[in-house]
Amino acid sequence: MRLRALLETDALGLRLLGGEEELDRTVRGVMTTDLRDPSRYLSGGELVLTGLAWRRTAEDSEPFVRILASAGVVGLAAGEAELGAIPSDLVEACVRHRLPLFAVSEAVAFATITEHVVRQVSGERAGDLAAVVDRHRRLMTSGPAGGGPEVVLDLLTSDLDLRAWVLSPTGRQIAGAGDSLPPAVGAVLAGEHLAASRTGRRAPHRAAVQGTTYSLFPIRSAGRAAAAAASRDVRESVLSDWLLAVEADAGDWPAARLDLLQGVTQLIAVERDRRDAARTVRRRLAQEVLELVQTGAAPAEIAARLRVAAPVLLPGLGSAPHWQVVVARVEWLEGGPGGGAGGPGASIQAGPVAQTLLEEILVDPAVAGSDSSDRIAVAHAGDEAIALVPLPAVAPEGAGDGDGSDATSVSRIGLHADVLLEAVRAPLSGGLADDGRLTLGVSAAVHSAEGLRGALEEARHARRVAAARPGRVCAAGHHELASHVLLLPFVPDDVRRAFTARLLDPLRDYDRRHRAELIPTLEAFLDCDGSWTRCAARLHLHVNTLRYRVGRIEQLTGRDLSRLEDKLDFFLALRMS
Repeated sequence: MRLRALLETDALGLRLLGGEEELDRTVRGVMTTDLRDPSRYLSGGELVLTGLAWRRTAEDSEPFVRILASAGVVGLAAGEAELGAIPSDLVEACVRHRLPLFAVSEAVAFATITEHVVRQVSGERAGDLAAVVDRHRRLMTSGPAGGGPEVVLDLLTSDLDLRAWVLSPTGRQIAGAGDSLPPAVGAVLAGEHLAASRTGRRAPHRAAVQGTTYSLFPIRSAGRAAAAAASRDVRESVLSDWLLAVEADAGDWPAARLDLLQGVTQLIAVERDRRDAARTVRRRLAQEVLELVQTGAAPAEIAARLRVAAPVLLPGLGSAPHWQVVVARVEWLEGGPGGGAGGPGASIQAGPVAQTLLEEILVDPAVAGSDSSDRIAVAHAGDEAIALVPLPAVAPEGAGDGDGSDATSVSRIGLHADVLLEAVRAPLSGGLADDGRLTLGVSAAVHSAEGLRGALEEARHARRVAAARPGRVCAAGHHELASHVLLLPFVPDDVRRAFTARLLDPLRDYDRRHRAELIPTLEAFLDCDGSWTRCAARLHLHVNTLRYRVGRIEQLTGRDLSRLEDKLDFFLALRMS
């Protein structure tokens, strides 16, 4: 298509600010960017869309336009949402470099222009993929029943005999046609893609796994959010972009097919943006709960918000869930390698990066699809991402003994730090390269609003423990906050309270319901150094009754009172309570 055709399309609402004599240039593609130097992603013939976030002073316009003109860009479309009127220095720079400049009304989304250009370019090329792009567009615009990414992948297979999969940054399969990609292969491909993206190599990236060659195409955000995501540094988006893995060597493909595959990735990106919007409610819920916890709100107020969140995250549960907190932090070395145009690592917005990444990490790697994070609520505060994870209450083994107990065991449910990162450590290390780190901390499960603040501090402290370890991707859980560590003065009081509540609250709840005197029994058992006969005599109990009570204590807490470390933990919890 030619640039002139854009002005003739009323739905785009573009206004020409300069370069009328160049309107017969041919548009071969479209790219949205706010990088100061996007040359690494340009191949020539593109219409560039920009939100102007790269412009800080009038002097920034000349080098930006010069880079575009040198790369063979055919036109520039600047949005009015950021600065209002398009600045005169940008208009003058485009005139000097004979680069046509369009103004994009705030009412028109960049995604609308992107879809229009992709559709027109694909339709005008007599290529084998043009029909695929057009058919998928129609299916996507028909609504949720359109089928999403799976449809275009099915068409790639049926029409072009190309097997392809959409993968997350961790290698988890989001969509695919035919047979699923083995998880180990997906992890390797994701790692190769992330590593190649960090070096700035132009896609598609080539990777060979188990004797099969794959071509890897990035799937970047299609809307205005793309400008914000890429405005400073490639590291702000590399850990969150999906990728399209095609079982073929694209090295010998003609330019037309490569361009049309890029069109397919742009259409899948539109679908991803639509699905990402569904996370807004869950993120807002997490943010509201987090703010209440951190400002010291009353437990009743926090509990009210949790009652709102529970049916959204775990529909049809019917009972109050337990809650677990996971804290993540992505850190970059200042001025590290591969930093792109954004300068030092300190300037990178790490909180949103960690938020998006944590939403992916908390999905079971064996679960396919892009809607798998519906039960995860993640907020971010500063450079931290904080996940609120609901867990169905699990009855302890042996609880159904006819005594009417409805107690639950929080020690046997939930996420574990080592399991959490087992499937994602290798691929994410490729994106972190030599200058990035990801650290996570996982709290114990708590069963009430009162324990949530302690769980948050416990997860944060566990993350600090993980940060002290070597490696690009590290995690620590509440089990690693050993009792002797709690004696150190730098451990926050909330962590100590969380430790105590986790051990003793199940026993107190049981005593309150059944008058079983488990807490006094535990104190006496420890005072008697674990002697069954002396403890039974002190409590005036038959030794079998004592064994039953101790067994119930172990069942409710998941601990073993024959182990020295568990005895020590109970001793400290009782002394600190």
